[in-house]
Amino acid sequence: MTTGYQHTIILKNFQAVNFRDYLIKVPSNRSSKALLAPNSASSYFNKFKAALKQAYIDGYLRTDLYVRVARIKEVETQRNFLTIDELNNLVKTECEDQILKNAALFSALTGLRFSDIEKLQWKNVEYINDNGYFVRFVQQKTKMVEMMPISDQASSLMGGRRQPNEKVFKGLTYSAYSNKHLAKWIGLAGITKEITFHCFRHTFATLQLSKGTDIYTVSKMLGHRSLKTTQIYAKIVDQTKRVAVDKIKLKF
Repeated sequence: MTTGYQHTIILKNFQAVNFRDYLIKVPSNRSSKALLAPNSASSYFNKFKAALKQAYIDGYLRTDLYVRVARIKEVETQRNFLTIDELNNLVKTECEDQILKNAALFSALTGLRFSDIEKLQWKNVEYINDNGYFVRFVQQKTKMVEMMPISDQASSLMGGRRQPNEKVFKGLTYSAYSNKHLAKWIGLAGITKEITFHCFRHTFATLQLSKGTDIYTVSKMLGHRSLKTTQIYAKIVDQTKRVAVDKIKLKF
């Protein structure tokens, strides 16, 4: 026979499982026809489980529900990226939205997310003698304060300095209209891959690793909390090397 306390634990455990199942089946905000991405569901549920763990540590729960409820497993997603030749083709190809073009190339040169680029203001851009340009910002996803050095080429994409509270890429917006401009620009450059704005961030990570930058530095530049997240790009580089070596075939 179960006690009232045991009934409470069973109920809370059941509710946690229900919430996990809800995240697995809930529609995405971007499309009612698609489900929430598995890795997003996993991230949300991990935060929920962390709250349960803290509640147990703080004494609000007498049972550690964190260990009782199974997590949502992450899936390894395909991360498309551009080669250096494809990037150079995009530089030479005209885009109907010049701000979008500059911002995308800026992402490929810095690894910044769209959300961080869209919110970047001139007060966050600093030039230090003998050290070049830096951008100081709070990452929209991780909420961590970052001081990121940027190359001269990246700084040239920002244009002339304006008022401190003005956005660097003024007019940059995420919309179906801007996505059409992006797709057209990609197509005109002769690129047949499915490329989104976020792929420019993937490109930065992949090219840095392929050029020999150590994974810890790349992880810090991307603002990853865990090296495990960055290791996904290392796998991509390994696959790219495998494709390269398989191109040389002898007739035995």
